[in-house]
Order: sequence, then C-alpha cells, then structure tokens
Amino acid sequence: MLGDWDLARALIVAGIFLALLGVLIGISGRILNLGRLPGDIRIQKGNFTFYFPVVTCLLISLMLTALAWLFRGR
Repeated sequence: MLGDWDLARALIVAGIFLALLGVLIGISGRILNLGRLPGDIRIQKGNFTFYFPVVTCLLISLMLTALAWLFRGR
C-alpha cells in the first residue's frame, strides 16, 4: 500500500510528466504538422465543421506504443 509521501511523489511526477507532454504536443504541432496530415478527415459545410484526425491518432498511438515497449520493466 502506498504511503502518504509515495502518493504525493507519484502525483508530482504525473503532473510534471503531463506538463512536459503538453509542451511537447504544442511544439510538435508546429514542427510535425500534427492534426493536418494527409488522411485526416475534415468535412466543412456552411457553419458546421467535422474533423477526425485518423492518421494523427494512428501516429500518436504508434509513438506511445514504441515508448511503452522501450521503457517496460523487463
């Protein structure tokens, strides 16, 4: 069972990780053009816009899977 300090440390690390991930996504959106890749679906009719970033989701999923595979504890 986690003690109070262990839980606090885990929350601090998770917060720092999420902040860094947010910065990375913000920067990579400009560099890698994420969200506007070929294959992303965008339908615009009048006042309505439907957007579904299929290829961007696949690319992010592949990157996260590769990171998880590299950093797993085996």
